[in-house]
Amino acid sequence: MSSIVLASLHIAFLSLLLSFQASAQTPDTVFLEELTWTELRDQIRSGKTTILVPIGGTEQNGPHMALGKHNVRVKALSAAIARGLGNALVAPVIAYVPEGAVSPPTSHMRFPGTITVPDASFAQILESAARSFKAHGFKDIVFLGDHEGYQNIEKSVAERLNREWAATPVRAHAIVEYYRAGASEYAQELKSRGYSQQEIGTHAGLADTSLSLAVDPHLVRADAMPAPPDPAAGVYGDPRRASAAVGQIGVDLIVAKSVAAIHAATVRR
Repeated sequence: MSSIVLASLHIAFLSLLLSFQASAQTPDTVFLEELTWTELRDQIRSGKTTILVPIGGTEQNGPHMALGKHNVRVKALSAAIARGLGNALVAPVIAYVPEGAVSPPTSHMRFPGTITVPDASFAQILESAARSFKAHGFKDIVFLGDHEGYQNIEKSVAERLNREWAATPVRAHAIVEYYRAGASEYAQELKSRGYSQQEIGTHAGLADTSLSLAVDPHLVRADAMPAPPDPAAGVYGDPRRASAAVGQIGVDLIVAKSVAAIHAATVRR
């Protein structure tokens, strides 16, 4: 065999070895579902003992925003929050939440595509997820809810678990600052920049649509924005001046406020 062929085989072998070593490395991710169980075990042992539980919802968001807006948004924001914390991972998004009654349909259930579950079922999902994370070694289980309707359920589940776990080092946390920052504090910031409350809105308006544009512009159909805004179409506010730049204001606010709140809630006294 010639020296040229041997050299080529040697180079090919080294390339294959390096490729295998690269693929064998733990990926640079904060998402639990992208890790193997052994990778997760090792990360918990090395100090990543906070788990963020992102809670979204599948609901109508006007004719111009995708039904999964809350799910996409809370996953992206949770990842940024986890990076900011440094000791946290992100659980899979909980996409099935209370959205109103089925028969007769109420709230967002009046629109096709919305999915609802009973309050009790939702609470059981949160509780079971938290118990699972506790069993695997997480010390702080953090609920981050992107929707207003279940904030009180998050709090009641966390309070119930913490009473039960009082003698242990594990705690559940309902971080209401996450939702508050995206709803009231973001709106106040936009008002200070000259936007009206009628334009900012409370659902699928300027603020809501801008946040989605900042997180994932594929969620928004610019050509389907109602003009003028139409509550009958599920839009409460005016999204026509929405932009990713306006949304980034909210993203930065939500991440900063949430990181600070989680730090405060999880400090060991």
